[in-house]
Amino acid sequence: MTLQGKVALVAGATRGAGRGIAVELGAAGATVYVTGRSTRGKPSEYARPETIEETAEQVTALGGKGIAVQVDHLISEDVGKLVERIRAEQGRLDILVNDIWGGEKLFEWNKPVWEHNLDNGLRMLRLGIDTHLITAHHALPLLIERPGGLLVEVTDGTAEYNADHYRLSPFYDLAKVSVTRMAWAYAKDLAAHGATSVSLTPGWLRSEMMLEAFGVTEENWRDATAKVPHFVISETPRFIGRAIAALAADPDRSRWNGQSLSSGGLAQIYGFTDVDGSRPDAWRYVPEIQDAGKPADATGYR
Repeated sequence: MTLQGKVALVAGATRGAGRGIAVELGAAGATVYVTGRSTRGKPSEYARPETIEETAEQVTALGGKGIAVQVDHLISEDVGKLVERIRAEQGRLDILVNDIWGGEKLFEWNKPVWEHNLDNGLRMLRLGIDTHLITAHHALPLLIERPGGLLVEVTDGTAEYNADHYRLSPFYDLAKVSVTRMAWAYAKDLAAHGATSVSLTPGWLRSEMMLEAFGVTEENWRDATAKVPHFVISETPRFIGRAIAALAADPDRSRWNGQSLSSGGLAQIYGFTDVDGSRPDAWRYVPEIQDAGKPADATGYR
């Protein structure tokens, strides 16, 4: 699998899934523009150590070309300038990944709309929906200049699962379901230009913030299952990155246009694995084991 000569934009690549996606596209040989708000000179309100420069360096270290650009995807003018820079420097855009989020510190679990902080909830919708629309508005005209472009909208949960499961709060629920519908809608417009749009969800992600919250590292992550047993189905951010690299390298990727996909589901089809050689299938495990109240056991699910 190679993406040599391909140009990608991973919007929201500072950490987590975005970083894993950018790194795996780089490992396949792509030139990857990685954007976010946290730079070495100016961190975002997250006040975390991860930066877009680090992501770009990891992309380059694995054989791609990483280019870090500080962008707030709520600012239309700045996103427009980013796309014009890509046009000027590369003359093309083959892969657009909208992984912009930034709402982890804003949602309140299991609170009805009248109890949830309204300002935080509305901010979450702006971060999780408006950013995606703004970026698509500016970037898709460049993507469709060549047939075969791929747009991936990253969300949480498959369309099937989210259709009848309440996702934490009305604001979070709306943000994540909207992204899936957005990808479906884009598919209608992009099909005429030979481009493909999908929504894609990771499983239970071992992001930097998740590992920190559980008091473990990637090396000893299984220790967290003592307190959170179903964490046994978790996956690294590289897993969803490999899913997108496989999609981008598939000459028949248009068969997925408009569909809701998962990293674990695509691993069963394309044959890629997580970094430990397993294929965790979280969105099959969650309803069949976790939601069914069965003891945590990933046998047959990874």
